[in-house]
Formats: sequence, structure tokens, C-alpha cells
Amino acid sequence: MPKKQIAKKTAAKKHALPAEMKAAAIHDHALVIETRPVPKPAAGEVLVRVHAAGVNRPDILQRKGLYPPPAGISDIPGLEIAGEVVALGKGVTALKKGAKVCALVAGGGYAEYCVVPAVQCLPVPNGIDMVTAAGLCETHFTVWTNLFDRGQLKKGESVLIHGGASGIGTTAIQVAKAFGAKIFVTAGTEEKAKACIKLGATAAINYRHKDFVAEIMALTDNRGVDVVLDMVGGDYVGRNLKVLAPYGRHVSIAMQKGRTVEVDLFQIMSKRLIMTGSTLRPQPVSVKGAIAKDLKKNIWPLIARKKIRCVIDSIYTLDEAQKAHEHLEAGNHVGKVILKVI
Repeated sequence: MPKKQIAKKTAAKKHALPAEMKAAAIHDHALVIETRPVPKPAAGEVLVRVHAAGVNRPDILQRKGLYPPPAGISDIPGLEIAGEVVALGKGVTALKKGAKVCALVAGGGYAEYCVVPAVQCLPVPNGIDMVTAAGLCETHFTVWTNLFDRGQLKKGESVLIHGGASGIGTTAIQVAKAFGAKIFVTAGTEEKAKACIKLGATAAINYRHKDFVAEIMALTDNRGVDVVLDMVGGDYVGRNLKVLAPYGRHVSIAMQKGRTVEVDLFQIMSKRLIMTGSTLRPQPVSVKGAIAKDLKKNIWPLIARKKIRCVIDSIYTLDEAQKAHEHLEAGNHVGKVILKVI
């Protein structure tokens, strides 16, 4: 066989995709490493060799059997990844093999390979490594669509962000600051409160020691805030309405203290308040693709210029996925928890 043919054959073998991959799957409400077939990208999708994956609270809910994946989505948890495109589905032209991307996914991120709709991929920003890039998408997709689309936060307005030291919180603080808002947050320890101030919060309230309603009203001369970004739910909702200024917007993104709430309708009526919220995972690909376009235009340049950064709390290997969940559940983190796959 001629040398050129041998070289081509050797190169093709070198870049051939494996039939199987390692993944962290759910068994009896725990994460267990097992072997799975490498998925194939459908039309409009790409296959990404995962370098790192973000760990998020919805993953924990899925592990506990409380948040099943949408129909047709992998049962492997994981909602955001960073890696290299290694195969293209039919019709994909905007991405090439070898492209370094980070992406929002509906599932399947805790694995060595993951399929992603091409429109949900974003380029890894200049100067950002894969581990850091793996923590960008879930928080930025959530913050952008809820603070600026549903919440209509504008320059010069004020916002109360609950869970300021969480992945969502640390992202929301920086994005709101970049767009000229005044930021108040709640946090569970003085250390977390200080971290939030360092990121750009005007004031951080330790909710274990102080009543955030009284604190916010004192800090705003009894006016209140324009937007509340709430991931707590339960009895927080009624308290949030008290701190909203006239024409304020209450945006719900999670319900850690429960989905059933009691509210004072007169507050909503008298102050002309708007209550809204959203879930991200079940949204159609077209909606997520539109958010990705907004992020690429408005946020990715700020990340590249180091105006916004991904705050990394801790890094675990894929084999340590269960430990990563336990750490996130303990609630002592500041920023993102990441799984390093490669």
C-alpha cells in the first residue's frame, strides 16, 4: 500500500469516534459511572467531546427523581458543557469539526460525549479555558432571559437577587452591574455576603440574621426595588412583594421552599406589580437558540474583556460526580461547581 494511503488510513483511525463512552448515570438516586453508547447527532445537532460540565441544582432534583428529562432527552444528567465539536448532523453549516464550544443542553452533559442542537452552542470566549467555559451557559441563559427579557431590568433600576453566592447569583450580580443596575442580594453567611459585595453588589443581607424586607426598605428609603429575582419560592414570595416598588416585577426561577404560595392581591393591584417566571429546560430549541444569539451579542464580548467572569467554587472529576452533588447540596459553595471530564 502506498505511503500516502497508509497515512490517510492511520489518520482516519486516529480520529475515529469510539463506540462507547464513560458517563455518570443515575441509579437508586445516586450517580454511578457506567459505559454508554456514544450518541449520534441528529439533523441540526453536533456531537461534542466534553472537556468539562457544569453541575446545577436541577441535576440534583433529577437524581432524586423530582425533575425527569423532557421526552426524547438522555437520562444522563448535565445541563451545560464545554468541549470540541467532533461530528456534525445533517444541515449543520455554522459549526465545523474542531470548533471549541460551550453549550446549553437539555441533558446528557455528565459524559465524555454529548449531542447538542447547533444553535445552542456558543464559542468559548477568548482567554477562557474549558473548565471555566463549562460554567457559563446555564447561568447566563437563565439570567439573561429572566432579568432582561421577563424582568425588563433597565439601567438605573434596582434589583434584589436571592442566593447571591450561587452560580445564578454570582452571574446575575455581574451582569446587572455591567448594565448599570443597583444590586441588593441575600446570602447565608458573612463570607458569602462579602463575596457578593466584591462582585459588585451594593449591599448583601445575611438572611439568617436579618429580615431582608426591613433591610431593603431601609436601604431604599422605603421605595423598594424594581425587580426581584427569586429562586426560593414558598413564603419568600409574599415578602418579595413587600419590597417591590410601584410597577415592580417579580421573576421566579426556582422554588426551593415550595411551589405553593399565598400572596396579597391588593399589593399586586395597588402597586401595579407584574409576577412572572420561566423554566429553561423544556423550552423549544428555537427559543434557546434566540437566547444564545442575544448572549453572543451582549454578554460574550464582556466575558472576553474580563468585565464578567465565571466564579468557580470547586472542580471535581467525572468519577466524583456524586461528591460534587453532595457539595452543592451542602450549600457552602460560592459560584459554580464543575466536573472535569478530560
